[in-house]
Amino acid sequence: MRELVVLDAPSNLGLRPPAPGTVPGCYKLAGALREQGILRRLGAREGGVVVPPRYDRGDWREGDGVFNAAALAAYTVRLADRIEGHVRAGDFPVVLGGDCSIQLGASLALRRLGRYGLAAVDASHDFRHPGNSDRIGAAGGEEVALATGRGQEDLTNLEGLRPYLRDEDVRFLGIRDEFTEDLAELAALKMPVTTVGDLRERGAGAVARATLETLSAPHLDGFWVHLDADVLDPSVMPAVDSPDPGGLLPGELVPLLRPLLASPRCVGFNVTIYDPDLDPDGTAGALLAGLVVDAFAQS
Repeated sequence: MRELVVLDAPSNLGLRPPAPGTVPGCYKLAGALREQGILRRLGAREGGVVVPPRYDRGDWREGDGVFNAAALAAYTVRLADRIEGHVRAGDFPVVLGGDCSIQLGASLALRRLGRYGLAAVDASHDFRHPGNSDRIGAAGGEEVALATGRGQEDLTNLEGLRPYLRDEDVRFLGIRDEFTEDLAELAALKMPVTTVGDLRERGAGAVARATLETLSAPHLDGFWVHLDADVLDPSVMPAVDSPDPGGLLPGELVPLLRPLLASPRCVGFNVTIYDPDLDPDGTAGALLAGLVVDAFAQS
């Protein structure tokens, strides 16, 4: 059985400031989940931390491309080094973010190793790119587009390995039903999307099994699972930067994640976006830690 290794990636480089003169608080996610005893409860080994560069947008202005790009590129390589080492050793990295831009580290690491898929459990598809938006800047809402080779060269072609993910190897799960404006683009690219409504109609377990079947194709060497806490409904997870209604409930998220994480084809997992600054009593953090632990439990 593979050993779980908890690795902290407390980067907030990919999000816009919540208010002038402030920085996004999701860099505290890892510490908050550790405070909930997640290492012990998972029975995981200590993997340490990949310390991010300082959040500093300098004189960035809209239209300048992705902010913090140089810092993001450097951090992606360093995080990829750590993730790659664990996957090569046969460990199962559990990466505690951070914002969604940390997914670039996992994508680059796996691209070095072969061809891998991505199951993105997220409220939105994070597929904003210059071809469909004039508001490029926050890599935390653009990481899937960047990983599939869309956007500026200094982030999409690290080590000459563009794309880190192929379009057809990405699966989106738990997208809000109202976030469907780009579904035609994703469908044309053969990037399957399961919305919250779809999941409720089909059942979380059935969606997980169908997704697992496609990600077990012989042309793939395995897959990674990315969890954005904003996939949960704000009635249970208000501590995110975009608490939009209509999300999944805990009883839907765990049966979606559990079959994916239990698969021998799954090589790692990350969790992102929970912001302890928006959770003064720690209730949402306790819930999130419990859901991650439950998702790894064998039924």
